[in-house]
Amino acid sequence: MSRIIQFSSGPVAYVMKRYPRLSETFIVNEIRAMERLGADIRIFSLLPPEPPPHHPMTAEVSAPVAYLPADGFEKWQRTLNAHAACLGAAPWRYLKAFARAVQWSATSTSPAAVWKQFGRAGIVAAACRFQGVRHIHGHFANAPTAVTQFANLMTGISFSFTAHAKDLYLTPRNIIARRGAAASFIATCTGYNVQYLSEVLAPEHTAKIHLVYHGIDLDMFHNAPSALPTPRQGKLILSVGRLVPKKGHDTLIAACAILRDKGVKFNCKIVGGGPLREELSAQITALGLEGLVSLEGAMTQAKLIELYRRADLFALAPLITEDGDRDGIPNVIVEAMATNVPVVSTAISGIPEIIRDGETGLLVPPKEPEILSAAMARLLADPAFGQVMAQAARSRLESEFDLWQTTTRLHQLMGCMDCTPQPNTSRFMATAVMADAS
Repeated sequence: MSRIIQFSSGPVAYVMKRYPRLSETFIVNEIRAMERLGADIRIFSLLPPEPPPHHPMTAEVSAPVAYLPADGFEKWQRTLNAHAACLGAAPWRYLKAFARAVQWSATSTSPAAVWKQFGRAGIVAAACRFQGVRHIHGHFANAPTAVTQFANLMTGISFSFTAHAKDLYLTPRNIIARRGAAASFIATCTGYNVQYLSEVLAPEHTAKIHLVYHGIDLDMFHNAPSALPTPRQGKLILSVGRLVPKKGHDTLIAACAILRDKGVKFNCKIVGGGPLREELSAQITALGLEGLVSLEGAMTQAKLIELYRRADLFALAPLITEDGDRDGIPNVIVEAMATNVPVVSTAISGIPEIIRDGETGLLVPPKEPEILSAAMARLLADPAFGQVMAQAARSRLESEFDLWQTTTRLHQLMGCMDCTPQPNTSRFMATAVMADAS
């Protein structure tokens, strides 16, 4: 018998840097699931949306999206009107927020950025008060949470934030500590991040830290035969990730050259867009890998699912860059596992939390193409071994990374009074998504 989900009255606002983004399927899926749980969501995007294509599931989100003005007269008019409304509604709160902006900008290496987020926060705060928003959640611990905290100061509406990877490790520790001290709770997507936050926050605030893995809608991913043709030049190695340094695509390309030299038949597709496209393309040409390694560009999840289904191996070689940027648990690893694709990746950050070496995948050191090449060759030569690990990985996802379970946890943190799932809710929209992917 299903139980009615009761949520504390009032909408929840999500503040994000840009919505929607092709690389942030986990946020779209989280909001879809939150709405299925009964949450009334409002979305505030600090920047305009990315140009198409957008993931099909974005259309399934019913939450209204408010885009903050980018520049020009509209920006100043809306900002001034919003701040005047905040001052009129709660003068002392607004003056406190203004005083904090003065204080924080005086000690910041980028005072202009502090005032930029203060200006944006006035628009968010005025809208949240007008719409009766009861809680504000910032996705990413940098600019969105800066706006969210200022909005909290202006309105008294409680706030929280999710810390991911780059936003956490490239934001000064004292600022993370300050935001964590004021937040109702902090969600983060890896145990590795939990440990880091526990070291950054004062002891009295560490109880606010909650591990909430990025859940995956498992029914969207399965190993049904793909409608796409199979590659002509051997087994398919698939890699997915933005073309940025922390993804380690140059290591993967170098490993592919070693595979080629050893006589292994393969075809490698790297899916993703980004600033390193020309550099990586030049590396492919220099190594004579044209026709074997291709840069496929960004694509929707529906199209990507088809590639997962015909991949023999998924490989990603993330690293920690010199400035500290790194991945958490790349969602594409979880997606590959959900499709029963054997995975090899690097032992950094939160990746060992999902890949148990030799059990749910293979782990190699970062920036070691020889070792990565050997791991890929092993999986390509022994498909049975790969499938044993793939099946173990899928089982682990079902117990710890199911979207319904992870979002219910977040829903509870935001004030859900009774979050017992209704039967079959974890399969929401799967039929529609599969129809789109076919």
